[in-house]
Parts: sequence; C-alpha cells; structure tokens
Amino acid sequence: MFPDGFVWGVSTSAYQIEGATREGGRGVSVWDTFCATPDKIRNGDNADIACDHYNRFPEDIALMSELGVHAYRFSVAWPRIQPNGQGPANPEGLDFYDRLVDALCEAGISPVTTLYHWDTPQALEDAGGWLVKDTAERFAEYAAIVGERLADRVNMWIPLNEPMVETLFGYALGEYAPGKALLFDAMPAAHYQNLAHGFAVSALRSVGAKAVGTANNHSPVWPATRSEQDLQAAAALSAVINWMYSDPMVKGSYPDEVIPYLPAGFADDLAKIAAPLDFYGVNYYEPQGVAAPGEGNPMPFELRPVDGYPLTTNDSPVVPDGLREFLTTLKARYGEQLPPVYITESGCSFDGIQDQQRIDYHTEHLAALAKAMSEGVDVRGYFVWSLLDNFEWSKGYQPRFGLVHIDYETLARTPKDSFHWYRKLIGGVA
Repeated sequence: MFPDGFVWGVSTSAYQIEGATREGGRGVSVWDTFCATPDKIRNGDNADIACDHYNRFPEDIALMSELGVHAYRFSVAWPRIQPNGQGPANPEGLDFYDRLVDALCEAGISPVTTLYHWDTPQALEDAGGWLVKDTAERFAEYAAIVGERLADRVNMWIPLNEPMVETLFGYALGEYAPGKALLFDAMPAAHYQNLAHGFAVSALRSVGAKAVGTANNHSPVWPATRSEQDLQAAAALSAVINWMYSDPMVKGSYPDEVIPYLPAGFADDLAKIAAPLDFYGVNYYEPQGVAAPGEGNPMPFELRPVDGYPLTTNDSPVVPDGLREFLTTLKARYGEQLPPVYITESGCSFDGIQDQQRIDYHTEHLAALAKAMSEGVDVRGYFVWSLLDNFEWSKGYQPRFGLVHIDYETLARTPKDSFHWYRKLIGGVA
C-alpha cells in the first residue's frame, strides 16, 4: 500500500513529556505560568514531572527501537536553551538534546526536530510575546543556536508546530497559554509566528540544515448547509485556521479574509515567510463544522459540531476521509508549488492498554492516506501522535494519545496493543 522509503514515525513534544521543569537550567515557560493559574488545567494537573522523558529518554528510545520506527519527531524546549528567550545558550540544555540526538542516531532512528511547540519563555511573553515582531527576531537567534549544535545529525527540521493553535487557543480564546482572549485582535500572533518560521528557515539553512519544512494543523471545514451565508462562513473559517498559515509559506500571500486584521507592514515580511520548503507537514485530527453567525455574534462564523461520527475520549469525531479530503484540497490549491507532504501528526485519545479503537483509527486513516496518494498527493511519511500518553494541555492527563501507556504514579511504560500493531505494520506483517 505504501512505497519503499515511506517514513514511519512517532511524534511528541517537550512540554508534554519531558518534565524536569526546574532541572538543567531551564527557564520558566508560559505553560508553567498557565498551569500555576487556578482553574486553567483539568484536575489542577501540571507538567512538572509529566513522563520524565528528560531523565528516562534512553528507556523511551529503547521502546522506539522495539517499535521499529524510522524517525522520531520531538521538540526542543526554548526555555531549556535560552531561559529568558534571548542571550547565550544554556549549556546544560544544549547538552541534553545533544545526548538525545546521539542516542537516536546510535539506535538508527532519524531525528526530526521541532524548535517550538508552544512553550514560549515567560520573559518573552512579558515583553509582548507573539503579538510583537521582536519575538520572531529572538526566535531566529534561538533557531541558529540549536541548528549550529544539531544540524550535522538532524535530517528534518520543523521551526514551529501548529501556529494556528497557538494563535486561536492561546491568544484569541484564552483556553491555552498565555491565556489571552483577544478574538480577532490575536491575528498579529499568527503573522509573527509565520515570520518566525521564515526567519528560522534562513537561520537553519545558514548552519547546514539538511531539510526544513513545517507542521501546520489542518481541518476540512464543513458548512452546515449549502446556503450562501454558510458557504461564506466556511470560507472565512478556513482562511483563519488553514490558509492563513499555508498560503504565506507556500505562495507568499495571505487570503483576503484575514488581511484587514494583520499588523501594519505585514506585506514587507512575505518574501521572508515564503522561503522555499523541503517538505510540508500536515497535522490532522478532525474536520470542523461551521455556520453563518447568529444575531449578536461579532464573529464572521459560528462553530458547529461534526455529528454522526464516533467520538474519541477527547470528544473528537473520527473522520478518516477528512484526511484524504484535506490533502487533495491542499494539492488542488497549490499544485506544483506544494512540496512533498508528511503527516507530521495523526492520533486519537482512547483508554486502556487493549486499545482496538486506536488500531482501527490508524488503519482507517492510513487507508484514506493511501487513497489521497493514489489521487496524486505526494506523501512521504506518517507520524503517529503520540509515542507516550502525556500531558494534554488544558485537559491535563485525562486524554491518552499514546502507543505506550504511562502509569503516572510510577511512570512505568507499558506498550499497548496499538504499539504491537504498529510494529507489525512497519515490519510489513500487519
């Protein structure tokens, strides 16, 4: 079903698994602050320990070796490298990722490094965070530091993970760190993350990075009806959650719907944002329903649930064909401008070590992916989210996305049935 050379991987992020938030010279991140704020995280959970990957990464690499994955996508914690988001590197932080990358290479697992997965140093947030251009410039310096240390061994680089989520949930709605509820006034955060991406592409290439891409969260947008009003609402929502990130990266422009909300001088940054990519990462979880806004709603759309599909324990509808739909839409939008695609995240939350529902999820999504490939989308790899159960942001430890079960009392790792299924799939016997 998949060609030789297709990359099978797993993904994680630093804040969700590393723990050790006060070890190794690490600074404070916005998520440390958010977790310490009452009533922000389910059950009052925090990531101070998480999966303790910082201390247990050899055990986790051994699990990946058993699994047989070709690649491991992990993120670097910016506060470990620059505790205040600028200035000289923290040697202990760089040394940790040096050891991690060396161990991956020794195990024959290709390191895929994401530089940012939402853990902004708190000092930078205090100075304006992603609402100001200076943060993008600081990010370029950080990217150069990490790239210079690891570029000789890391085969694929992703500057920022899902800037849409950071913008929407962190700055527009306030459900994630840094907890701002600015609605459309959050749009500068999208632009300055896009600019940080462009700066990082250049910085990484300057220190010899082999391949640089992205990892954008994407969802097909489904209007409630075919009325003109609902179709306009769908176009507006898709511009905000999809094309606001892919358009400037791939073709150097923004969709018309978002231009009124962008910061002054944004057009001067477009050439930098559109630095050529070696691959395009798609994170897919679910479609999004939408309708025209009701009376009194200041937004140009109104979100609606996607009904009629089974739900994960995270209340996400399981819609495998949504992956095929979005990939073919992406290909139709960009044509030959679209670089080779990797599914940089695909996963689901289900309970239990005997997790047939997770096996079914990936089986069905891979069938949809194969169909998209047969329809002309050049897809080169698939990364399961996630290797481990982990800290799932505002929902704490309740949702379980891992192929490996974590006992949060003992931190014992137990491979689930889905782990063994994926091992067989990778080995060609599933």
